[in-house]
Amino acid sequence: MYNILICDDEKDIVNALKIYLADPGYTLFEAYTGREALGMMSRRDIHLVLMDIMMPEMDGISAMVKIREQSNVPVILLTAKGEDTDKILGLNVGADDYITKPFNPVEVAARVKSQLRRYMQLGGGQASPQTFRVGGIELDDLQKKVTLDGESVSLTPTEYDILKLLLEHPDQVFSPKEIYKRVWQDEPVGSESTVAVHIRHLREKLEINPAEPRYLKVVWGQGYKIEKGKRE
Repeated sequence: MYNILICDDEKDIVNALKIYLADPGYTLFEAYTGREALGMMSRRDIHLVLMDIMMPEMDGISAMVKIREQSNVPVILLTAKGEDTDKILGLNVGADDYITKPFNPVEVAARVKSQLRRYMQLGGGQASPQTFRVGGIELDDLQKKVTLDGESVSLTPTEYDILKLLLEHPDQVFSPKEIYKRVWQDEPVGSESTVAVHIRHLREKLEINPAEPRYLKVVWGQGYKIEKGKRE
């Protein structure tokens, strides 16, 4: 049973999402401001959050910042068309994905399922016992654990899956569209900026100097790769 929190100041949208996500495997909770969402998360074991950006009292971006201070639970932002700046800002502060209003019910269900799968696997679900290592980065896919020079690194489920993909294929260049299609398992429409934000987050967590990365390299005009190199 998964606990899903739906947070939007418009009750009609909350009710619509509850209909789209009607599933015996889900328990759905409601909130109408970012502050209410944080309160609900403090009282319940929430596995995924659907969060509107524009809300009274505390907006979705501010709530997102607070959530990331204490949890890696997947957060899908609910955005309106034309809110591209807000989408990028949301990804910058730790959101995993976004869905644009008006919603496609099939898309909503698929994205929620994908994020839950990734989150539960990262939390210790069944996986093949494999370890991937490049330089000081090690990913243990059995324990769902990442370390850098022996020190544990906390990643969101999306960051973990991107890193795993690149570590499985060192020195192979993946375009943003390829990364998006493999990790999000969705059509890569407008995916470049979304992938770029998550790559930047990985650099901030794994590189001594993110501006001059040792591992996570950009191949201009082509994409990203994990570069095998000698440890310094």
